[in-house]
Amino acid sequence: MPNPTHLRIVYVVEGDVSIREGLSRLMDSLGLEARPCESVADFLERSKGTLAACVLLDICAVRQCEASARAALQAAAEVLPVIALSSSDDPAAQRLARACGAHSFFRKPVDAAALLDAIDWAMQVDAGRSPRHDH
Repeated sequence: MPNPTHLRIVYVVEGDVSIREGLSRLMDSLGLEARPCESVADFLERSKGTLAACVLLDICAVRQCEASARAALQAAAEVLPVIALSSSDDPAAQRLARACGAHSFFRKPVDAAALLDAIDWAMQVDAGRSPRHDH
């Protein structure tokens, strides 16, 4: 399993409290600093000025946010790598994940090792490159 020592913060944007807590505990157990957020608006408020971070983003949370929050989320994805999570892998969820600048897309429940690999990969891709223009 990769060692993402360069990663400091993982924002866990998830509306379901039990999933949010579980993912946060997983991040903490891996030595990462989890910052749980119950909504996109909560994430946008808490992440201002953060650079050494990754975002685990529940697609359902994106569907529930206002258009202005969605636009702000897309702007944040220019700086912070996003990994999308969804209970469904339908084409609409995948399109929304791409629109949010997601590096990776996972269907829940997600394998912990695969998720850590994706976080490590996303942070390596973004290392030294900000804002990102390839997505």
